[in-house]
Amino acid sequence: MTTPDPTTPPEDPLDPAAPLQGWPEQPDAVRLDTQMLRSDPDELYRKLRHEHGPVVPVLLEPDIPVWMVLGYRELLRVTADSNVFARDSRRWHSWDRVPPDWELITFVAYRPTMLFTEGPDHERRSEAMIDSLESVEPFELRAECERVADQLIDVFAGSGRADLMAEYASQIPLRVLNRMFGLDDDPALTQEMLDLVSGKAGPAAFDRLTNRMVALLEHARSHPAASNIASALAFHPAGLTDEEIVNDLLGNVYAAHQPTTDLIGNALRLMLTDERFAVTLSGGRRSVGQALNEVLWEATPIPNWVGRWASEDTMFAGRHIRKGDCLMLSLAAANADPDVRPDFQAGASGNQAHMAYSHGTHGCPQVGRELAESIAMAAIEVLTDRLPDVTLAVAPDELEWRSALMMRGVSSIPVEFTPAFAR
Repeated sequence: MTTPDPTTPPEDPLDPAAPLQGWPEQPDAVRLDTQMLRSDPDELYRKLRHEHGPVVPVLLEPDIPVWMVLGYRELLRVTADSNVFARDSRRWHSWDRVPPDWELITFVAYRPTMLFTEGPDHERRSEAMIDSLESVEPFELRAECERVADQLIDVFAGSGRADLMAEYASQIPLRVLNRMFGLDDDPALTQEMLDLVSGKAGPAAFDRLTNRMVALLEHARSHPAASNIASALAFHPAGLTDEEIVNDLLGNVYAAHQPTTDLIGNALRLMLTDERFAVTLSGGRRSVGQALNEVLWEATPIPNWVGRWASEDTMFAGRHIRKGDCLMLSLAAANADPDVRPDFQAGASGNQAHMAYSHGTHGCPQVGRELAESIAMAAIEVLTDRLPDVTLAVAPDELEWRSALMMRGVSSIPVEFTPAFAR
């Protein structure tokens, strides 16, 4: 069985070195201000909405045309209509503009995973994946998260200092996911997967991970009584092929790890810098859920997502969208849409109608949301239980956002605390 390298664009693209011509069909197209996106994304979204409306023609570097959907209601329409706004990136008419080293190629280039399927095929595979995720026992998941969190804290507890991103938040999701899938808790495997999803490893590492998933599936098929996601997929009534299962397991590694890492990190940043959450870091727990919900509204780990591709010509929000046009879903901008949140600074309180997980058949399913938040909740609660006096080791304004177009998280969170014994 062969699995395409996720860094490979579609076959036979036109010459990526050809001169780029902007977007002649959209004379009001604007180049996305990447510096402002990193430093003040909320102001960028406000400015674009004010000057161009809820759907904006933008050029991503290097002059790649996409429609940026900023409006909450507009985002609902796009994500609810998968017939007109489809998911298969092979529909894109602008692959000739995309260089092979484009920063978003890993997320946009077609792969035979559930994420790019459409229609009945998507329904069949997503139903199988949802059922397999629902097979995860919540109490066992919580116990596994606590075990992993304790192991990681044991490594740095005696030093009195740590970087909560590198040494904690970035490690937990993959280690928990591996156990959920049925993989061994192998530090070498976890590190290789971390390198792969962060772009530090090449095709050879991807091939090794693919082989791991193939071996995992073979083991699952020979052990029908096993309780893990791979086994649930192997024996699901949908009758998935080995290639479908392996690709969907790989797709979930990419889809789940970094957003969950940044959910943990962004919530820790909020709780360590905002006095409203100071009680939590002195031992209370009620604010952890509030911090997570606020992050999902105002510092969502996936601020933008490319994308959807128009399956036909259509009029949308006063714009003529051509067949094959690409749409970028600005989840963060929709969360701040003044039509649904006129007083953005007032906070979101208990409102969970955010767009952090997108919406519709291709949005993150409810069970996926619950698993991500359970992992994040356990990670934060174990940390505050073990190190109740943890504080930032730098000034809050020294924390830097690792802000790319489609992922937003804190680069590092250096902290200090009273040294504690390992358990």
